[in-house]
Amino acid sequence: MGAINGKAFMERMDNLNPEIWLDGRKVTQKLSTHPAFKGILKEKAALYDLQTSLDLKQLMTFPSPDTGEHIGMSYLQPKTKEDLYKRRKMMECWAKASFGMMGRSPDYLNTAVMSLASSASLLAGKENCFPENIVRLYKEARERDLTFTHTFITPQVNRSQIFLEDAKEPISAKVIARTSEGLVIKGARLLATQGGITDEVLVFGAPKYDKNEAFAFSIPSNTPGLKFIGRESFAGGKSQIDHPLSSRYEEMDCILVFNDVLVPWSRVFYYDNLDAANEFLNNSSFHHFALHQVLIRQIVKTEFLLGIAELIIDTIDIREYTHIQEKMAEIIITLETMKALLDKSENDASYDNWGGLVPSITPLQVSSNIFSKNYPRFVEIIQLLGASGLVTLPTEAAFQSEIRKDLLQYLQGANKQAVDRNKIFRLGWDLTMSAFGSRQTQYERFFFGDPVRSASSLYRNYALDEHVRSVSNFLQLGNSEDDNPTNQQPI
Repeated sequence: MGAINGKAFMERMDNLNPEIWLDGRKVTQKLSTHPAFKGILKEKAALYDLQTSLDLKQLMTFPSPDTGEHIGMSYLQPKTKEDLYKRRKMMECWAKASFGMMGRSPDYLNTAVMSLASSASLLAGKENCFPENIVRLYKEARERDLTFTHTFITPQVNRSQIFLEDAKEPISAKVIARTSEGLVIKGARLLATQGGITDEVLVFGAPKYDKNEAFAFSIPSNTPGLKFIGRESFAGGKSQIDHPLSSRYEEMDCILVFNDVLVPWSRVFYYDNLDAANEFLNNSSFHHFALHQVLIRQIVKTEFLLGIAELIIDTIDIREYTHIQEKMAEIIITLETMKALLDKSENDASYDNWGGLVPSITPLQVSSNIFSKNYPRFVEIIQLLGASGLVTLPTEAAFQSEIRKDLLQYLQGANKQAVDRNKIFRLGWDLTMSAFGSRQTQYERFFFGDPVRSASSLYRNYALDEHVRSVSNFLQLGNSEDDNPTNQQPI
């Protein structure tokens, strides 16, 4: 089959028939026509159309090593720096097509599956581990161009460090039976972005103590007993002028409920193995490649945000104020820092134990820490630039009514007609002040986990010995006889 186009993707989603619940009601209509999903599915379909465009085929795809058919470049296992560059250019193309607004564009989890398969031999020979199943999933995903959601998080019942669940009915998803057919899973997991509108669900557990949560697998989204419970939809109505982003890029986040779900053995990566559950992701190339894709998207999103800010500045002519220039410089400094870190991650790429070339993790971790802290500041900057202009925003319908003349007169900008001024400020509002925009801020703040833990991990794993040794040598620490009690004269 190889790389699919938008039409094939949309047909697959409409034929999937997963169990999705929104606002207490089960979704029964085609996903492509449902108000909560049609925007994001249309935008995803547009991405798939790009990879089958004749003009972009060489950029977006590569020949399958098994069939020779062209498959998505995000599935490429890089062996050279040129391969890393190919992956970057493909992911930039998808990110720019969606302005970095699609946190779960298909290349994110395509990349995850590729990296896990590349590191699958970490599980070889270990108890209750099936690395061959990861490799099989990867090959199926790349040849059929599957799309994934995933869940790594347990429900937030009690987040104290000593909490051990002791409930008659499982809260966090657990293995409740091991049968000749496979594992039986019961309980819930968070946080599946685009849950129910992908082919597959990738599930990883990382428990500290309970081996019943020490599992990893992938199953189709329409697996019997699997339920997706969505939050309130933030898709902003029919008008793409009133809601330019949320009408297109609302991704939906879901709770996954496993009601005695049977996971066939052929789908299990490991189970009942605490070491595998707590070490595989960290020791694999997952973080290297996932952060690489994330940084590419975040750079594009920052460029988009910078463009919005400059349009607001130009529209109301506030460029000469130094405090405005300082705010814009904040965004520019972060953007250029992230670009440099992306280059460094690729320039410092090294080979892993299996012959794959992986980007350097430290620059990627640094950028992740920078963006998670700075993105909320970018949002604040746009709010400060727009001020009350982000509050008094008429709808598209208002401009088509009998008050149009008033709006054209009183809402014009310094060099923009009122209609265009309203479009620009609507975009800034949707990104920073709507329900969709607030979710975007929280999403980017916690995209790769708790930012405090991310910073702690960066510190704990950063190579400091050489710097400490340099300072110690400068101070001649440990070489002074005066500090040796045995050499001191009695008083």
